[in-house]
Amino acid sequence: MAWVWRFEKSDGTETAPPVEPEEFSTQGDAESWIGEEWRALLDGGVDQVRLFEDGTEIYAAPMSLHAAADAG
Repeated sequence: MAWVWRFEKSDGTETAPPVEPEEFSTQGDAESWIGEEWRALLDGGVDQVRLFEDGTEIYAAPMSLHAAADAG
């Protein structure tokens, strides 16, 4: 199984991330990575992310990086 992030603008269009993404072997590793890199991604123009496992989207909606910034 491979876990990968899709990086998007606020309108849902895919964008290239400023940080080189990895392919993760567990959901926890993928979520830990986004927890460490979200600010660099946001600063680089990524507004939201989606997590996929072998092509299947994990969350019902994209995860906004702005919400993390607003939470402080």
